[in-house]
Amino acid sequence: MKRTLIASALLAATAFAHAATPANDTTIVLVHGAFADGSSWDKVIPLLQAKGYKVVAVQNPLSSLADDVAATQRVVDAQTGKVVLVGHSWGGTVITQAGTSDKIKALVYVAAFAPSEGEATANLGKDYAAPPGIATLKADAGGYLWLPTDSVAKNFAQDVPPATAALIAATQGPIAAKAFGDTTTVAAWKNKANYYIVASKDRMIAPELEQAFAQKINAVTTTLPTSHVPMVSQPAKVAEVILAAAQR
Repeated sequence: MKRTLIASALLAATAFAHAATPANDTTIVLVHGAFADGSSWDKVIPLLQAKGYKVVAVQNPLSSLADDVAATQRVVDAQTGKVVLVGHSWGGTVITQAGTSDKIKALVYVAAFAPSEGEATANLGKDYAAPPGIATLKADAGGYLWLPTDSVAKNFAQDVPPATAALIAATQGPIAAKAFGDTTTVAAWKNKANYYIVASKDRMIAPELEQAFAQKINAVTTTLPTSHVPMVSQPAKVAEVILAAAQR
């Protein structure tokens, strides 16, 4: 009887251990952009976790490209197994510089910049009409850029409920203007599997520029009829793309 109880306990413990173990050894690391923070992924994270993935959202200081790259690389270095690195907007520049580790099996760009080495983000859209939201940026005395609440609702997240847009405005992370002048020294997308989500109604980055990025990096491309924040307005569609990258 005692032996039977011990065997049953061992079986139960083993079953629990298997249930608590993620479905695979891939971690999804999410990198937010300017005028945002890690909470910008809060609708996508549960969808990824429900599939058994470990998910970590980086909190970028938005003080320089080097600082944001260091924050992202710390998170990547802390993971075991493979990593899918996802960047939104400015976060695309960050993952382009930070995504060179052998751990990283795929890069996912979400309405994001995808510079080549030696390029500054500020120069990437010079051949395209300036998106409407850019003209509304404000700068504080310290040289940090931020978006007024009405512009968040009109240009940054025009396809989400008003309460959600107000929350995005309240939690936004101002970015040092000088960060947009920082140049990349590598282009991680040259040696990785790449995915790109084009936001066709984007008013912060020209959709045509996003399409050009996707073509340049030879990405598996998905176009969504969304604002600059598809992960907020179409989280299930964004999660599908990330999961496809994770399941490679």
